[in-house]
Amino acid sequence: MSSSVLLLEDDVLLGETLVDLLEEEGYVVTHFFNGQEALDATFDAKFNLYLLDINVPLLDGVSLLRELRGADDTTPAIFLTSHKDKSMIEQGFVSGADDYVKKPFDNDELLWRIKAVLQRSYKDVKEVAGGLRHDREHKSIFFNDVALELSQKEYALLLLLMEHIGETVPKELIFERLWSASEGGSDGAIRVYINRLKLLLPTMKIENIRGVGYKLVQ
Repeated sequence: MSSSVLLLEDDVLLGETLVDLLEEEGYVVTHFFNGQEALDATFDAKFNLYLLDINVPLLDGVSLLRELRGADDTTPAIFLTSHKDKSMIEQGFVSGADDYVKKPFDNDELLWRIKAVLQRSYKDVKEVAGGLRHDREHKSIFFNDVALELSQKEYALLLLLMEHIGETVPKELIFERLWSASEGGSDGAIRVYINRLKLLLPTMKIENIRGVGYKLVQ
């Protein structure tokens, strides 16, 4: 399975060059020209790597990554930057970056760094509960060896329930995991996602602990 890359780069020519370079190496690339569109895309799609320019329209790369990390998105991230200011580079790492590459960069070096970051993020696929297992490298959840078609929030919710199998997950923790502070979720939205998961997991049970939260049991 190919790794999926979110590329945020507002320079049209450089962006096209990077898309061609990465696709030749087998990556699946989705290119965005401003930070807000990139952020919106992470709500509906799962990526294995964020490749982010810093100075882009609407929402800069550092602020974008800070939002994602605040929503417990641990997807590896590399900054592409022409900044030489150490304070800006520091801000990038503080916001949750795994690496950065200065422009102009050598294509081979960029590919090596991407490969290294992805390898560091890789963890073995492990069985979590009866028939459920999580592939961290590709951000996929399997049920009876079939990959589930999940939205970003469905994926985050099911993973949270799997991490606490047999335990009640408080609604407060679900809100914190699924929505950033600027979004705001609702009990109704959680119920929609829970009902969707129940349909996908007919032999599993998700209990509603009234007024408290939800529990995944075998």
